[in-house]
Amino acid sequence: MWLLSRQLCVHVVRQNKLLGTWNRPAAFMSTLLINQPQYAWLKELGLREENEGVYNGSWGGRGEVPAPKRGEVVRQIGDALREKIQVLGNLVSLEMGKILVEGVGEVQEYVDICDYAVGLSRMIGGPILPSERPGHALIEQWNPVGLVGIITAFNFPVAVYGWNNAIAMICGNVCLWKGAPTTSLISVAVTKIIAKVLEDNKLPGAICSMTCGGADIGTAMAKDERVSLLSFTGSTQVGKQVALMVQERFGRSLLELGGNNAIIAFDDADLSLVVPSALFASVGTAGQRCTTARRLFLHESIHDEVVNRLKKAYAQVRVGNPWDSNVLYGPLHTKQAVSMFLGAVEAAKKEGGTVVYGGKVMDRPGNYVEPTIVTGLAHDASIAHTETFAPILYVFKFTNEDEVFAWNNEVKQGLSSSIFTKDLGRIFRWLGPKGSDCGIVNVNIPTSGAEIGGAFGGEKHTGGGRESGSDAWKQYMRRSTCTINYSKDLPLAQGIKFQ
Repeated sequence: MWLLSRQLCVHVVRQNKLLGTWNRPAAFMSTLLINQPQYAWLKELGLREENEGVYNGSWGGRGEVPAPKRGEVVRQIGDALREKIQVLGNLVSLEMGKILVEGVGEVQEYVDICDYAVGLSRMIGGPILPSERPGHALIEQWNPVGLVGIITAFNFPVAVYGWNNAIAMICGNVCLWKGAPTTSLISVAVTKIIAKVLEDNKLPGAICSMTCGGADIGTAMAKDERVSLLSFTGSTQVGKQVALMVQERFGRSLLELGGNNAIIAFDDADLSLVVPSALFASVGTAGQRCTTARRLFLHESIHDEVVNRLKKAYAQVRVGNPWDSNVLYGPLHTKQAVSMFLGAVEAAKKEGGTVVYGGKVMDRPGNYVEPTIVTGLAHDASIAHTETFAPILYVFKFTNEDEVFAWNNEVKQGLSSSIFTKDLGRIFRWLGPKGSDCGIVNVNIPTSGAEIGGAFGGEKHTGGGRESGSDAWKQYMRRSTCTINYSKDLPLAQGIKFQ
């Protein structure tokens, strides 16, 4: 069933019956992107000059919609996204700043998780367990948690919502989404696409609600007992605050926080794989992925060669307008990110690092910085243990397996990691209890670019949450262990007799 909260107070609807119409000055209206000819395509996403949608009413009742029927609605959402994939990808590129192919790819990721969720809607459920008592059945029953709050970050403004929304919906929940304040057009556009599908199926729009705003809205969601599960994607610092607020009311939280991800290349590594993998993982999305490679450990015998190859590869990265199909590298999201980049470069120099490539702000309009390589730092340098959301790669030498596995694990975060080797024994040691302590443990591929079929998330200060595939659906449901006596006797467990 879909459980409808009694007072879901924020939802994008087509008519605002409470606030009335605010007549904006003509000069203001002319400055809106949607009124500029080059951005007229925004109207294809249903965006308007004023996107009314604050509704302080209430929706009541319980919807008896079976899981496979919920899956059918999610299938239609995936199809609706497919129809808008190019124009929505354009908006992701415009508002976030990532290159167009990544913007379109992010929408594709939402489509993919919808496809996955459709199949999952016919599979979710618990086992039938053997009972020690004659005439008894022992089963697990899984039910929706109710209202799922979803707070997403700027760097994946579509995909992360999709991971949560598609799975939460087939589990029978309703969703309240707060996107990043800097990507609000994307949030509105996606919600309007979903709202149309819900309307076509004669379902309440409140099933997928949204709100725009900053930390005050996020705090309200974290503290509200009506939010049964709060999924938060963002920094470790803010995530810790969110977790404490949710735990204080004994709610559930699903945390996807920071990553300080490492690639390790051994002396037997295939360098034709190492170099492009390190390049993509460190430079892709201008270093603004949570799975971005920030540390590169190279065996001492290949260190210099790999660094030289990387410098040549970095020099060939095509920088420019994210909408240009030939461009591989766009701007950082904000001016603040540029300042953080510069601060990290200076900190690395002070700790003994040498900038062998990049390290500067580019002399061009926009938030462009040079992709940067730093060598010579100690493995435990403070800056190397600090996640900087920027394209800075710290490169280290190592001599043996034991020390480099320990160096991989010594940071507080535990999201993604990867080794490059042909040694089968080493591969399985890396995957085992003495290997990587991350939630994503790769071999001969980059740290970034995860598929939707596996559970996505990390350990330690990354938060421990899991989204997307595998059994991540269980976090969106509550489990009941049910014992059914279909006999005429009343035997007790453990052989206890109470007579």
